[in-house]
Amino acid sequence: MRRRWPLPLPRSRRGRRRLVQGVMLGCVLALTPATWMHAVADSRLRSAGEVPAQDVAVVFGAGLWNGRPTPYLAHRLDTAAELYRGGKVKVVLVTGDNSRAEYDEPDAMRAYLTDRGVPDGRIVSDYAGFDTWDSCVRAKKIFGVDRAVLVTQGFHIRRAVALCREAGIDVYGVGVDEPHDSVWYYGGVRELLAAGKAAADAAFEPDPVFLGPEERGVTEALGR
Repeated sequence: MRRRWPLPLPRSRRGRRRLVQGVMLGCVLALTPATWMHAVADSRLRSAGEVPAQDVAVVFGAGLWNGRPTPYLAHRLDTAAELYRGGKVKVVLVTGDNSRAEYDEPDAMRAYLTDRGVPDGRIVSDYAGFDTWDSCVRAKKIFGVDRAVLVTQGFHIRRAVALCREAGIDVYGVGVDEPHDSVWYYGGVRELLAAGKAAADAAFEPDPVFLGPEERGVTEALGR
């Protein structure tokens, strides 16, 4: 029995050519946001040892397991602690999800950093960093961050840099290396899908889910 295509293919040469052109156009449109992120971010990526010194490191949340940072989040925090110990940054802004009482990324991130030698007074928590765009906008508008080093995994760093630059922050990005396991590949595929939302956020600049009043946490931590 012959298998049939779910939809009939055009029979004319002209119809087939238009179909191919449509598929090619769809591919171009799908890849345009990722191309934009590379163009904006690539010149701002550095290793932890080579990144220029800045006052603030911003670490993005990446989930908790039983109230503790996931391995990927732990690796981000390890890199931020390395930057602090090396004198590359003075303050670490941890930004994550605390939308419900039983789930508190920023406090778990703070505890992890203090266990690794970062003074509690040098850590500032953003409890409403629900996604990358919200974290970038809040870092600028709520915490007054004008320049920063961003710390996240390599597959996410370009989106973080592109969005924070769109939010008005002069940033460098440090991408944390990871083994190319199933989680890494999942993250890479997810980034392709997230690129479209990132382009829309950059174009329309929506307000974060929660904005709130300005906070002096970063300024006070830098003054200590």
